[in-house]
Amino acid sequence: MRTPSSRPDPYPSRRRALALGGAALSATALAACGGAQRLTSEEATESKPLVLRMANNLDPQHVTSVALEEFIADVQERSGGRIRIEHYASGQLGGEPQVLGQLRQGIVDLTRVGAPGLAAWDRGYHAFGLPYVFDSEEHYYAALDSEAMREFFTGSQEQNFLGLTYYTSGARSFYTASTPIRTPEDLAGLKIRIQDMATQVQMTEAFGASPIVMGFGDTYTALQTGLIDGAESNETVLNQSGHGEVSKAFSLTEHTRIPDMLVIGTRAWDRLSEEDRTLLQEAAIASTEAHKEAWAQSIEEAYAESEEMGVEFIEDVDTDAFAELAAPVVEEFASRHQEVADLLDIIDQARS
Repeated sequence: MRTPSSRPDPYPSRRRALALGGAALSATALAACGGAQRLTSEEATESKPLVLRMANNLDPQHVTSVALEEFIADVQERSGGRIRIEHYASGQLGGEPQVLGQLRQGIVDLTRVGAPGLAAWDRGYHAFGLPYVFDSEEHYYAALDSEAMREFFTGSQEQNFLGLTYYTSGARSFYTASTPIRTPEDLAGLKIRIQDMATQVQMTEAFGASPIVMGFGDTYTALQTGLIDGAESNETVLNQSGHGEVSKAFSLTEHTRIPDMLVIGTRAWDRLSEEDRTLLQEAAIASTEAHKEAWAQSIEEAYAESEEMGVEFIEDVDTDAFAELAAPVVEEFASRHQEVADLLDIIDQARS
């Protein structure tokens, strides 16, 4: 049985509760009270800082929210207090699609979003939702840390945003109330909750299951009542969201590895000097490195706590059979979107 890591917390003195200042401001209120700010980072001082607003729909205690807090503190320290970031977590400003719209309008300055959510504006991001494009965690990190990938992240300024960095969200696998999934045949006919992504719909159908698009908040009850047979996510869903109470078979299909992206709107980017752009990028990348260790620790904790809940982790999965069925889905997206094909080439190059 895996046990929690004894490694020290990579966020030592800065792991703190988010200071969100009382009731959440609506996007309309944000636009009215500060969206028109024209202060640049060169004009900013410690007493009159450039204030950027960040939206994030994760819980403040989530390991990725903690990484964002580390980034915020680092930016303030590196800038000597000239640049400050207000963090609105727990979906206070809306879901990811709404917040992305606010980002492109300049109402929100930064946000954390699942990478495929950006595909509406840059179709290359579809590649991150495709199954079995990464061979392993090592391959995943090699691809996302590559210079070519960083150029891709920063190449979407015409779409009014650019990526500062990514955060891992682990490998996603199928889990059910009691049915181990070792082969695609085991999935046949099962109703599986998925995210609202074209890639996930086609992947799940290719595996022979019935995809059910459903909000994450409704998934626990749907599993509990049998409305759905299973879902797919990473291991932390079992202990941190309690799904291990109603799902006892977690099958390590590891079909996708979907990063979260920290993106900044170009309106905010244009208010930064070249030095401060570098400052933000360096702080963002530093937070990603610390997040890798924190994520690994959270996965170890998920295994230990979930096994105590009676969850069985199914390791003897025929991933080759799943990957074979998934290949036409990958090929279709690559043939339909040149941007996807280009990104898959970057991922392929990282294998060497």
